[in-house]
Amino acid sequence: MKYQSRKKALVLLADGTIFYGKSVGVQGTVTGEICFNTGMTGYQEIFTDPSYFGQLMVATNAHIGNYGVNDHEVESDGIKISGLICRNFSFTHSRVDSNGNLNDWFTKHQLVAISDVDTRALVSYIRDHGAMNAIISTEVDNIEALKKQLLETPNMEGLELASKVSTKEPYFVGDENAEFKIAALDIGIKKNILRNFVKRGAYIKVFPYNATFEELASFNPDGYFISNGPSDPQPLIEAQEAAKEIIKRDLPLFGICLGHQVIALANGISTYKMHNGHRGINHPVKNLITGKGEITSQNHGFAINRAEAEAHENVEITHVHLNDHTVAGIRMKNKNVFSVQYHPEASPGPHDAEYLFDQFIENIKESKIAVS
Repeated sequence: MKYQSRKKALVLLADGTIFYGKSVGVQGTVTGEICFNTGMTGYQEIFTDPSYFGQLMVATNAHIGNYGVNDHEVESDGIKISGLICRNFSFTHSRVDSNGNLNDWFTKHQLVAISDVDTRALVSYIRDHGAMNAIISTEVDNIEALKKQLLETPNMEGLELASKVSTKEPYFVGDENAEFKIAALDIGIKKNILRNFVKRGAYIKVFPYNATFEELASFNPDGYFISNGPSDPQPLIEAQEAAKEIIKRDLPLFGICLGHQVIALANGISTYKMHNGHRGINHPVKNLITGKGEITSQNHGFAINRAEAEAHENVEITHVHLNDHTVAGIRMKNKNVFSVQYHPEASPGPHDAEYLFDQFIENIKESKIAVS
């Protein structure tokens, strides 16, 4: 596609604010909740993260597409964002191990994207006014129709999207003769989480989002895991019930991101929608157990209620976000359960928190010793 021939496009926010740019990828119209990611790299991993399903992504990095795409740098079976908004889009790329350019990849996956947007002004506006629904479109001469379509877009609060990204049937990952067996509840799981379990000697059976405890337990696992995922955790009643049963039996349980929120809800701790959420690869977290700081990769628009977590007799806050003091991790004092709000699999992002996978394996080992 020649730069000069690209069609005019726009971003329309729910409050009527409009930003203009030029079309990238395929032409058309898409809606979703607008959010922004501050990561300077790793755009392909971000675009394929199931946690972003139903969202329009604003990239704060000024250049997107400059290193192309690689088939191995994906977190799911395809692009999960609803659309992309960026400043400068590179139609050519420069990297030895690239499989192609980003525009062709967008076209292959039928992604609507818009570039040449003043993303600094857009992100500043979102920071002030909060995450809201938006629409991106190449139909710039039909704004009233776009406003009507935007009004019909459901709000993220109260929305259940895990069923849209979860596996439909159980599947296995790893060596069946591995030392440990983990039952993973897929409410939007990332591939690199599974890779981290496999390299620590685990064989995983991944279950659909609505699997019951009995179905999870039929695998006879040594530990249980509840994954990351998109949207509001409160509608995930089946996942909460499964978590309650695992907790009741004091079985090893680990949760990441949306899984962390599900575990909180299973303990009677409420969640809430954040003004903007945390999305990026440089979020500072303090481990209250060790006193150490961690630079973390984060992607969430909901959080758990800190006051309720502090008041819970059986829950201990283990990690806090240093920018806004939200809860970044918890563990149960009387059960073999812990969870974090951020992403220790770190793809993209730093590796400061990979120890959490080791911690889960250690919890499994201790549980097996106790049982024997």
